[in-house]
This record gives sequence, structure tokens and C-alpha cells, in this order.
Amino acid sequence: MEPDATYFLTATILHWQPLLGHDAVKDILIQEWRHRVQLGHLKIYGFVIMPNHYHMILTIPSPHKPEDILRDIHKWTSRKMIQWLKEGHDLLASCRVDAADRAYQIWERNSLPVRLYTPAVFQQKLDYIHNNPLQAHWQLAAVPEDYHYSSARYYLCNEEVWDFITHFSE
Repeated sequence: MEPDATYFLTATILHWQPLLGHDAVKDILIQEWRHRVQLGHLKIYGFVIMPNHYHMILTIPSPHKPEDILRDIHKWTSRKMIQWLKEGHDLLASCRVDAADRAYQIWERNSLPVRLYTPAVFQQKLDYIHNNPLQAHWQLAAVPEDYHYSSARYYLCNEEVWDFITHFSE
């Protein structure tokens, strides 16, 4: 990834476990995104948090290195999510790994960033993000703007639900 370029990113929970199905865990991710936006480490144009992955459209401004920012986001959220799991939640065992440097792992190692070169591709990815919760195998909402953990209400209803979103026209 290059700084200042815009990307569509998919990040997945290890073994596709439904850890992000818990609102408290989604809120950990949101809190870190908000913090990183406030620090100027990234701009988020759109997102959706699904039960086992998230999609985001983002830019990481220079001089920050995208791989460093994403690594740090996933490292911090992993620690917080593991703490939450250790409080007695049932998915802790599914996050156990046999690794020399860690006992638990939350995120799959290879996030999938795709550079967005044109406004048409940007809009296609934003539509995909907003419609993801409506897919038959998820059934998380009847219309995009009804799914809370998404930027859909911001774009479709002009409601500023999330204070860390930058409109794509800015």
C-alpha cells in the first residue's frame, strides 16, 4: 500500500470466527479507528463491521506507512479483544494459536487492500460495503441504513452517526 492512495480493505477474524458479532467487540474497533483518525493517521470514507470481518475504504496520509498503521490498529484491537474474551466469553479457545510470539491471535495475517483508482470503482465498493449486511446469509438488516455498524446512514440519510467518517467528496 502507498501513502495517500485510497483503498478498499477487508480484514478478517482468524478462522472466520464470529467475534465481531458482539457489539462490545465492534466498539473496540470503532474506538481505535476514531483514535487513529483524530491523530491524523488515516481517513475513513466508508465501512461496515460484519460478524467475522470488516470492510473499509480508507486513505493513510503521508508520512505514515499504511502497513504500520494497519498493523498497529490490529495489534491494539487484538489486545483489547483478548482482554474482553478472558472476561468469560466463549470464543477465547478459538483464538488460541501455537506460535512462539503469542498465545492468541485475533486477525488473519493478510488483510486484503485493493487500490481504488476511479470514482466509479470507489462508488461500487461503497455500495458493496453498505449492502453487505443485507446478504441472505447475514440478514443483519432489511435496508442498508438500518445496520448500525456501517457508514450507510451517513451517506444515505445524511446522518452523522460516526464522527470519524470523511465524506468521499472532501
